[in-house]
Amino acid sequence: MAGNNIVVLTTENWETEVTKADVPVIVDFWASWCMPCRMIAPAFEALAEEFVGKMVFGKLDTDAYGSIAQQYDIMTIPTFKVFRNGTVVQQLIGPRNKDHLKQFIEGCL
Repeated sequence: MAGNNIVVLTTENWETEVTKADVPVIVDFWASWCMPCRMIAPAFEALAEEFVGKMVFGKLDTDAYGSIAQQYDIMTIPTFKVFRNGTVVQQLIGPRNKDHLKQFIEGCL
């Protein structure tokens, strides 16, 4: 379940959408059973609307695509990683609220 400005990431589109993206990409590593993931999701969707054109927002279901989560050492969810030119440049584990997540995103731009 992702909003209009959020890319649902898979093994099939990871390279195109994340590693070869022309702009920074923030990836929400999440799972449907994770209550903190579900609680922060509306804030992530709202921020995706706010930062259109500045950053791509993507969500990766760690249960469905565990190999990617493992590749990026995801031990706790939600974890947000910002990629620039295919490289992780920042990460945030378990944001407390929308303002915390927004400050993190602004600091990555």
